[in-house]
Amino acid sequence: MTVSIPDLPLVYLSDDELALINMLRADMLRDRHALQLRDAYFNGEQLVRDLGISIPPQLKSLHTVIGWPRVGVESLEERLDLEAFRWADGADSSELAEIAEANDLFDESSLAHLDALVYGREYLAVGSGDCGGDCPPLISAESPLDMTVRWDARVRMSTAALRECAADTYLEAGPEERMLVLYLPDQTVMCLPSESGGWEVVDRDIHGLGVVPVVRMANRQRTADRVGRSEITPEVMSITDAACRRLMGMEVAAEFFGAPQRYILGAAESAFQDAEGNAKSAWETYVGRVLALERDEDGNLPSVGQFAAHDPTGMTKIIDLYARIMSSQFGLPPHMLGYTTDNPASADAIRSTEAKLVKRSERRIRRFGASWQQAMRLALWIRDGEPPDKARRIETVWRNPATPTVAAQVDATVKLVQAGVLPADSDVTLEMAGFTEAQRQRVAADRRRTAGRAGSTALMDRLAELGSGTSSGVAADPSEADLGIDDLG
Repeated sequence: MTVSIPDLPLVYLSDDELALINMLRADMLRDRHALQLRDAYFNGEQLVRDLGISIPPQLKSLHTVIGWPRVGVESLEERLDLEAFRWADGADSSELAEIAEANDLFDESSLAHLDALVYGREYLAVGSGDCGGDCPPLISAESPLDMTVRWDARVRMSTAALRECAADTYLEAGPEERMLVLYLPDQTVMCLPSESGGWEVVDRDIHGLGVVPVVRMANRQRTADRVGRSEITPEVMSITDAACRRLMGMEVAAEFFGAPQRYILGAAESAFQDAEGNAKSAWETYVGRVLALERDEDGNLPSVGQFAAHDPTGMTKIIDLYARIMSSQFGLPPHMLGYTTDNPASADAIRSTEAKLVKRSERRIRRFGASWQQAMRLALWIRDGEPPDKARRIETVWRNPATPTVAAQVDATVKLVQAGVLPADSDVTLEMAGFTEAQRQRVAADRRRTAGRAGSTALMDRLAELGSGTSSGVAADPSEADLGIDDLG
């Protein structure tokens, strides 16, 4: 009798899982070229398309770079400083701080924000720690070059995710071998290439969360495009290419017209020959023989003249025009892109030009903060085995993206305290005054120590007073002694 043995789910992928892998992998490979193109512009490694008119073939290998895309993206990212996580109801947030510090999120967040701005999206993968049951959950930022998700716009969550990475990152495999990690609502599947050309399951983590532990951090979303868009737009790439071509034209002009061209009329042929009658090189003639021409047989000197040298002012004006156009695309003050005028801008004028950049930063904080809050809730879910209470909301604390002066911040805060709007010992007061999260924690600790010392000093003074009354023969009223101690306690 023949007995059929069913395929073990640990080793083999189901048809639905295989179809999902193929679909997500095709989606990731389709978008990789556009992502790498943005990365090339950010790093200054893009190939500038030359029109083939003004640049000779000998200078085809000349490459000029202008870093405006990097300046524009980093100027926005530098204003997105994540400082802390806390419960909105004011409860103790030490558990959130423990997870954040264990994952180094305050440093890793800058990398995630930068990738989201360059590529248009970034992913936050949440999982259990690798050192046993007492480990805090693991939150990692994943590049869209290696990861993609299937998104449900109705519930604004991912229903599946796929990551392709080097196998030696997780398993004992060769450095060239690749592996796939499929994230599903109830499990995470890790696969290696099989000898037959397919995929072989090497591990299944049955977590049973009911949700995919991957959060997408999208930039510049629209209702019809939830994937996100890069800050390096087609307009930015076009202006960058045009500016690079103008710089290349200036380099070519410097090669050909940097030394002024001269002409000689009425010179003998011997003026361009050495003592043996051999023709001198063009450079030797230019730097030497032209300065020592002899009179001809009639006693006349040859006429030597010079053409007007190339003036790069026209090129620099065009580059300044491109800088102003680029500043409008990024919302940056023009001086950040190298455009300067004879009359420097005042401080108020600089702050007014930064208004658009500040507003863009606040919008990114709102969008990215929601992604970090969702990732933190997933981390608590994985740690506790049950979802956190929906009534308790997690807040992300960010540094002020604007650039107000310290005096202005403190003055506004003092006025609010004097008007009775804010209590002087409130954490909100310190936050409005510009103190960082670490500084606010140190101030709170100092206040607790000061309050403890004040209470201890008052207690000792009361005890000393009671003791002196007894030693002088004056009988202290027991009810008064008890009252004093109780009041201090």
